[in-house]
Amino acid sequence: MFDLVSQGALSLKRVEILVLDEADHMLDLGFIKDIQDLMKHLPKKRQTLFFSATINEKIKKLAYSLVTNAIRIQISPKDPVAKNIAHAVAFIEMDDKRFFLEKVVRNNIDKKILVFVRTKVRAERVKKAMERAEIITDTIHSDKTHDARELTMRRFRNDELKILIATDVSARGIDIPNVEYVINYDLPESLENYVHRVGRTGRGSQKGQAISFCSTEEKPILQTIEAGLEKPIQRIELSKTDYQYTIDSSEAKEENWKQLLKEAEVHHEARKKKKR
Repeated sequence: MFDLVSQGALSLKRVEILVLDEADHMLDLGFIKDIQDLMKHLPKKRQTLFFSATINEKIKKLAYSLVTNAIRIQISPKDPVAKNIAHAVAFIEMDDKRFFLEKVVRNNIDKKILVFVRTKVRAERVKKAMERAEIITDTIHSDKTHDARELTMRRFRNDELKILIATDVSARGIDIPNVEYVINYDLPESLENYVHRVGRTGRGSQKGQAISFCSTEEKPILQTIEAGLEKPIQRIELSKTDYQYTIDSSEAKEENWKQLLKEAEVHHEARKKKKR
């Protein structure tokens, strides 16, 4: 857009309303200078709207500095998670999470499921783990081209793809109808991200479900999220028998060690070539 403005191909002089969606994340990621530069090309007399599911004091101060006579409208401040979203947490060790994701998918074969992971590397690893269990998934993250992301989102939106694995940054602003389940394969680092993730289901008047997998090392993160919510998240109780049964009954349990070793060798060779 800046490029078009500088070329004289686009004029913003008649803009009456500027809308910044996911404002907290945009400002937090360091887009403040871009927004300030943009505002130089806009009329001073305009309305500026910031939309965000969550906003902390730092971002609020920043937002207020960009507008005049600010009015804040806050909806459901006591519980940031919508009432039509049932969210719960299950304590699952990191190496076992793939078996439990497989179980959720197999128990909800026709459901549209959005899976959140911490990094793009994790996204691809989870996709490969699901492939070993013969479950079709796709990923969306910053390493994908714009066209590839658009194609994946179109397939997910049209129900051609049932399971999408995403990172926080790439999934911001996703508004896909009829997402029945959100799975936090990795716990998010903050309450804000937790609220944004689970809010991808239960849109509007629809009901939704969100399940978080929490490993031993992620328990401090869970405590931080619950402190922000000011109440505990519902627990999914798993007996030792049920836990072990989920692992043993996985179609990927009989891990093809030759295949895993082959993948490791390919990865090792690729790293050696990169160093050369």
